[in-house]
Amino acid sequence: MIFMKFFWKKSQETSAVVASTSQKKSRRWWKIALVLFVICIGVGVWKAGFILNKISTKGNIFENIARSIPGVKNTVDGEEEGRINIALLAMRGNNIPGGGLLADTIMVVSIKPTEKKASIISVPRDLYVTVPGTETKEKINAVHFYGEEKGEGKGFEAMKQILSDVSGIPIHYAVSINFEGFKKLIDAIGGIDITLAESFIEPVQFHEKHVCDPVVFTIPANDYEVKIDYRGKVVAQYPLCYNPNEECGGVFELPAGPNHLDGENALCYVRARSTSSDFERARRQQEILKLTQQKLLSVGTLVDFGKLNALMDVAGDNVRTDMQLWEMQRFFELYQQIGTPTMTQKVLENSEDGLLYVPEGAGQNGTAYILLPRGDTYDRIHELFRTIL
Repeated sequence: MIFMKFFWKKSQETSAVVASTSQKKSRRWWKIALVLFVICIGVGVWKAGFILNKISTKGNIFENIARSIPGVKNTVDGEEEGRINIALLAMRGNNIPGGGLLADTIMVVSIKPTEKKASIISVPRDLYVTVPGTETKEKINAVHFYGEEKGEGKGFEAMKQILSDVSGIPIHYAVSINFEGFKKLIDAIGGIDITLAESFIEPVQFHEKHVCDPVVFTIPANDYEVKIDYRGKVVAQYPLCYNPNEECGGVFELPAGPNHLDGENALCYVRARSTSSDFERARRQQEILKLTQQKLLSVGTLVDFGKLNALMDVAGDNVRTDMQLWEMQRFFELYQQIGTPTMTQKVLENSEDGLLYVPEGAGQNGTAYILLPRGDTYDRIHELFRTIL
């Protein structure tokens, strides 16, 4: 009996020691897990902050810290007036031959957060304007290039100024994405789905000759591009070459009906114009933008860490904006409040009912193809932008 009591007592003491040891190990692993979790969160926050500051041309660390203090009310430009206007640009990209900093796509996106409304108006790249701060007449797509020649971020300032002149409304912010970023963005969200009423084909554009460069267009075409200004004066002459690796397969096609587009095919679809027009291309771009926005901001994308991480990497290398970090955060908050806005879309064009026209002789006998506002004033365009929402 004494032996049994002794054995039972030792057994209890051993169990207590084991339990105590187990609890200590459990607490230790819980602390380790907590530390790892905090490190992961810290790394994620650091990466997000690093990338968002990288894409901003107006990073101000002290203002961003001040704006992050709890209780500070942040409002972006235009928010108190009830309408925020953003210039959205797409281009080949910095250091890319063949006009990498020319704005291939120009849109003005307007948002009325309290009314949950938004609009997209595409401005054709051939609109003939006076480059801000100069007396030089050029197509509007060159304004960004001229600005960037003066310094990084100056292209945004110039584009915002000229778009404000054209539209009659203040342009508060600008965002640009290059072609590579667009492709990677579409791939990062798993592609997009589009249904076409009829088949689409572009048999010409992607094996055209372009100005020779040492990287892409390298096969001489024994031809030249002569640049003539609106008055008929020759201002430059460039040798032309072919691309040995034709883009989009040379002939780009999509069948009628449902299509799933990866990044490469989506980019080809929004760039194609030779056998349609810049105006039709702008409409396709708006449609792809809307589909991308729906996919990008879907619940599945927002909670998928892998996709979000990929999107951050895409943004860091290929997106630029003049928003500061706190302004980007405020825009995300506004999106959460708005949800899916009512969207209105418009393309400035030269149809019978359009607001632009082609001046006599433009685009003929080697002269530049340009567009001007009807009545040679922006009055009707101002009215469109003022009333579209």
